[in-house]
Amino acid sequence: MTMQVLEASVDANADTNANAGYKVDLDRGERVGRVSSEWFSRPDDERYLSLDTLAETVRTRTEHSRSRVVESAAIQVEASRDNPERLSLMLPGANAPTIPTHWSFGQLASQVGAPAAYLRQLPAALAGINLQYGLATHRAEQIKTYETESGRVELRAVTGPDYGRIYDYELVEAVQRIAGNGTGDTRWKVPGILDWSTGIYNPHVDITKDTTTLYASDRDVFLFLVDDRNPIEAGRLSDGSPDLFFRGFYCWNSEVGAKTLGIASFYLRAVCQNRNLWGVEDFQEIKIRHSKYAGSRFAHEAAPALRNFANSSPTPFINGIKAARERIVAGSDEDRSDFLRKRGFSKAETGKIIDIVLDEEGRPPESVFDFVQGITALARTKTHQDVRLDMEGRAKKLLDRIA
Repeated sequence: MTMQVLEASVDANADTNANAGYKVDLDRGERVGRVSSEWFSRPDDERYLSLDTLAETVRTRTEHSRSRVVESAAIQVEASRDNPERLSLMLPGANAPTIPTHWSFGQLASQVGAPAAYLRQLPAALAGINLQYGLATHRAEQIKTYETESGRVELRAVTGPDYGRIYDYELVEAVQRIAGNGTGDTRWKVPGILDWSTGIYNPHVDITKDTTTLYASDRDVFLFLVDDRNPIEAGRLSDGSPDLFFRGFYCWNSEVGAKTLGIASFYLRAVCQNRNLWGVEDFQEIKIRHSKYAGSRFAHEAAPALRNFANSSPTPFINGIKAARERIVAGSDEDRSDFLRKRGFSKAETGKIIDIVLDEEGRPPESVFDFVQGITALARTKTHQDVRLDMEGRAKKLLDRIA
């Protein structure tokens, strides 16, 4: 790999010890809660301890599945006589009934303009009559099904005929090409844990169901990996200690249409026990909708972008941080107020940003980097996500202009 890690410039004293962990500053950068949301919501059977086992699971289910376009009017809805809550579908050319999942039933109802929540409350016979009518009068006339044979034929997804499926295993295998097993056999691995009592981030943590960040359900995959054994120094803190970062990325996909495919890359300072990301800088994200040419876009855009991030040098990021630290834009209280007010911050916000920097740094903000850190710190206090994201976006624009 061509990635440059500036370990030689990192202080070799107690602040930075590869075995004990790394002292990090959590008062800077953004807090990103996306991984934490996944961590909180995943049951044990959706948590994987390695990329190998995750890849085997999602590839196996794809190998037992097939996708095809069928005429809507040719689908027959059947209600069980023995179970008033069970519906099945006879698809064209099928020899046995196909059982919709909770997810695919909702998709099918949506395709024909029926309210899925209401249909689920009806006896199967009544729900079947409504669904059958919708299929017979479906204006698009065709739908794309995604069926899996696992003891019985199960309908995993129902989409429009032009749905461009990117399979979950394709994303997982793209990650494997840069991250191996995700357990430390390459520089990319499941993250360690921050000790809040000491401010030390420890990258050497056993991968368990409670610490893993590799997830897959019957409708999606989500993976988060970091390069946390190779710290990157991007300047010094006010006390003279190194400001350390690590590379990180997470990605997600749903081959059944539950969400887009996406990849987010960034630099971060730590990951805590409940998988919140702290001190995030240079957050970049790309998304690909499952439209007609999604597979081609994944091959030509998303996969190369992930590979390029994994192999690239951090020098541009370091230089950008350095330039922002050196760019002095305010030398007086009036300058500081004018700088923020001209960028859309209210009088109250301006005062809070200046006070935050003064409290954390022991001096008022002077450089672009000072103002960016004050803005992102204030953003973390906002309870409404749209307000927080807007403020973080304005901070990022300041850094981008310097870089």
